[in-house]
Amino acid sequence: MTHSYEMNLGSSYNEALPTLGEVMVQVIKFFGEEKLYGVGGDFAANIIAALDTDLNIYPSSNEMHAGFSACAQAEMNGIGFCLTTYTVGSLPCTSAAALAITESLPVIFISGAPAESEIGDIAIHHTVHPNNSWKANYDNALNAFSGLGMKVERLQGDRTEGYPNIAGRQFYQLVKEAYQTKQPIFIEIPRDQLSRKTQPIELPPSPEQTCCGQSVISGYPAILDNVLTKLNECEHPVLYIGDRLKHNTKLKQLVLELSHRFNIPYATSWFAKGLFDEYDPLCLGSYNGIFSPVDVRQYIETKMDYLLDIANSLYSQDSNTAFATGTHKIENFANKTSLKGAEPLESDVIEIMEGLITHHQKCFEFTPISTKTHIALSENIDFNNLAQTLNELQKLDDKSYIYLPEIGNSYFASYSLKTRKSELNRSWLTNPWYGAMGTSLPYARVVAQEIKHSQLNCRAVVITGDGGFHFQLNELIHFLKDGTDVTIIYMRNNVFHLGKSGDSEIYHCNDKHFDAHHIIKAYQGHSETVTSVDEFNGAFKASLNRQGINLIEVLAIPIESKCSNEIKLLNLYIKAKNGQTEAIREWDTIAKL
Repeated sequence: MTHSYEMNLGSSYNEALPTLGEVMVQVIKFFGEEKLYGVGGDFAANIIAALDTDLNIYPSSNEMHAGFSACAQAEMNGIGFCLTTYTVGSLPCTSAAALAITESLPVIFISGAPAESEIGDIAIHHTVHPNNSWKANYDNALNAFSGLGMKVERLQGDRTEGYPNIAGRQFYQLVKEAYQTKQPIFIEIPRDQLSRKTQPIELPPSPEQTCCGQSVISGYPAILDNVLTKLNECEHPVLYIGDRLKHNTKLKQLVLELSHRFNIPYATSWFAKGLFDEYDPLCLGSYNGIFSPVDVRQYIETKMDYLLDIANSLYSQDSNTAFATGTHKIENFANKTSLKGAEPLESDVIEIMEGLITHHQKCFEFTPISTKTHIALSENIDFNNLAQTLNELQKLDDKSYIYLPEIGNSYFASYSLKTRKSELNRSWLTNPWYGAMGTSLPYARVVAQEIKHSQLNCRAVVITGDGGFHFQLNELIHFLKDGTDVTIIYMRNNVFHLGKSGDSEIYHCNDKHFDAHHIIKAYQGHSETVTSVDEFNGAFKASLNRQGINLIEVLAIPIESKCSNEIKLLNLYIKAKNGQTEAIREWDTIAKL
């Protein structure tokens, strides 16, 4: 086949042709990554061999966790890569793919596949089909990922003699599309194609310049003039920032510049939490209707007279709009301008923000909201005071805590955490839209690796209950292998408490005889059990100066009075919706300012 390339296109061209593996390395590095997360396998072996010399391929404890780690990679760096073998490896990643779709994460799920020469009437191992099938089906993984609503493609080899394939360009186009649309893509690569020659590609100067062509959308000057008029007419504006900004560093910088130059306070949606320094006097924290701190809610709902809504999702989602309680005043606030972002990489919103910074002149009066909390050191530590306790610790510490709450009570309690600006540009990572249990340790692994690699003054802090802890214990081995540091706050109550509606055995996720300390010791870590706020403070501070895995066990009590405020409100709202008279009366009272 090499001879036919020379005969058709010349020896110079033939000699310059790269292999598909070489182009894949080139593309992955171009988009800013030098690492992938995955699990090895027979159909992935050639991919591993082609990439391993120039990239770091980190093993995960299972394919789903590899996908979750790639999601965390995308959360922090703007793109993530996951590598698995054919079907038996790729299909377990569908849960992570669903997370990536819902959270708008550009994750490239790469799977090995049978060689093109292996495709025929015989069902080879890893194919998914019943043994009485009329034919072998090689597309089940492609169909499964496609069924989630994401783009899928299998790269192809040569289709005509004397002309090299375009598999390398295909790979680049797919990765570029994921980067631009902030959506995951699934790619199968036949194992015989990695060492085959493909046509060379010439990459743009930077990923930001992959958005080719001039925009066909116009009218931004009119929008800019309208916002300038609104700002000049108001006295107490607020910037409300959404989750579409979390992968756009330039837009984030412009928002901060606008806020600080003209003294405009800003708040985030729940889904955008952790993007900003919540100790900044102009930061109001995250707003979500009745679930917001009282003083923040008071300012936004009674003082604000103009709202600039920036990069929020195109679709409403109940947990981001106060669970459809009708208390999210921003949702229906009349005097607001919403800039959602219709262009790739929100270039249209960037243009308007740059215009505001250039042309607006009025500086506003705003007195920072100060909140004082007092927690007695002798108090028992539990979900009801965990966030406030951590806030006091973070306030006095220049080391940034990167919070990774597990889905459940830990997740809801984490909304009262105040995040400090970090060198990672994120200080709170979870999956609020999708809500898949089992992501906090795969996420923390990626965070801890980055902290170690870049020598950052940060600490990965996982907050988890029993359910999430047991769900992902096998991921702890990688903290030991990576030589990374993590603090795990283990809120032990022995049940799946969130959403519990009875005493059925299915809610009991733990056993009173389980000894977490022996588990942590096996991973060469340190652990201790605390009961009071004072003991927690001492254990937490000590963990920050200790390497490896550090676990703090808190014996949480699954009763209403020990729940976080967010959970108390949510439980009350559910009871009211279920028609309980007293709950309806209490809800109606507290829902009014």
